[in-house]
Order: sequence, then structure tokens, then C-alpha cells
Amino acid sequence: MAIGLAAYAAHGVPDPKVQAALQSACLYAFGHGIALAALAPRARRALGQWALRLLLVGTLAFSGSIALHHLAGASSALAPAGGVAMMLAWLLWAVDALRR
Repeated sequence: MAIGLAAYAAHGVPDPKVQAALQSACLYAFGHGIALAALAPRARRALGQWALRLLLVGTLAFSGSIALHHLAGASSALAPAGGVAMMLAWLLWAVDALRR
């Protein structure tokens, strides 16, 4: 999904501000998607698993809200909540890692 959105932002969006916003949404989606794939096999305890669930929800809310705002005119009200969820997820992951 992020690949298609990045391609559309690069080749189909004439407004540089919208293009930059969509590329930022893609960057967060790509980066956190890779992190989820890499960390999922290591999440053996409940706290780590909850951290990854929260990271997934936060990424979808953050990147999805930005993309929908610029593509469909939807509200971007979920973006801050998604960002907070991602920060909390990384904090939970760190706490879980330190407890090992």
C-alpha cells in the first residue's frame, strides 16, 4: 500500500505540499512496517506483543489519517493519536527489552 501511495505522490500529485505530506506518510508506514516485520519474531512476551499491536494501530492511524486527509479530504484528527500511539509502542518495546 505504501509503495503505491509513494508512487502516486511522486508521479501523480502536482502540489508540492501535498506530495511532501504523502511522502512523509509513506516514510512512516515503510519504516514501521519494516520494524514490525523484524521485531514480530522477537516478541515472545505479552508486553512486547502489545507494543507491536500498538505500533501497528498507531502507524495505520498516523499514516492513514494523513493520506486520507490529502487524498479524500477526510479529517486528519487521528494523526496526533497515531503519533502518540507509536511513541508509546516504542517505549513499551524498550521497557520489555530492558526486562529481559
